[in-house]
Amino acid sequence: MGVLDKLDMSQRLSRDEYYSKLAVGQQRIFQLRLHLGGLMGPGQLGPGLLVILEGPDASGKGGAIKVLVGHLDPRHYEVVAYAAPTPKEKNHHFLWRFYQTLPGLGEMAVFDRSWYGRVLVERIEGFATKAEWKRAYKAIVDFEESLCQESLIVVKFWMHVSDEEQLRRFEGRAADPLKAWKLTEEDWRNREKNRAYEAAAEEMFERTSHKLAPWEVIAGEQKRFARIAVLETVIERVEQGMRRWGLEVPPPFEKVEAAAEN
Repeated sequence: MGVLDKLDMSQRLSRDEYYSKLAVGQQRIFQLRLHLGGLMGPGQLGPGLLVILEGPDASGKGGAIKVLVGHLDPRHYEVVAYAAPTPKEKNHHFLWRFYQTLPGLGEMAVFDRSWYGRVLVERIEGFATKAEWKRAYKAIVDFEESLCQESLIVVKFWMHVSDEEQLRRFEGRAADPLKAWKLTEEDWRNREKNRAYEAAAEEMFERTSHKLAPWEVIAGEQKRFARIAVLETVIERVEQGMRRWGLEVPPPFEKVEAAAEN
């Protein structure tokens, strides 16, 4: 039984629970972001933060990104969406095109899809040879470990939804003039390959989850639950990363306020 088979897709949050956790979580990530950037605390730059989101179409990646960065100062983060490589990018090593958008010390970036395309869409659609995508696993792990040791906290998510929920979201997009642009013929065609993508994802989890950047697999059947799961997981991983870098993790604001009152 694979990781996706064990995932509890029934997890839910009420509306009240969602907004309560959202307020607390967004305040905390804002605070941690300012500390990493040297704008709070002792003033030293911490490691950069890179959040990677992968998963099927309509699995909730965009909504998770909005919850994660929508309340932050736009000068303090960058969101990058990756599609097919350009002809120039194809002439380079497959990781080459990602270097220029990696965050530096004290910076933050969110990747909507990433270098994992080599072992997902490029594998399934035949854009990479079997030899190319097979050797990509080691190249990716070596790359991520180097980044984590040198300058980054890397948090990577797989957002997952059932075929039924994906279809419901597709139909909702098709019926909404302001969202119809997000739905393409390729999205419909890819549904026929959901099992192949899941099999590729399972091998990806097994071969590219490592101590410095494990895979976080999120049940995305309910958007509220998935968004809070992403937010709280990033907070936890940033706190762990700060400790690994020898940085003091600041107490949440409410604890600071309580201490001041005493």
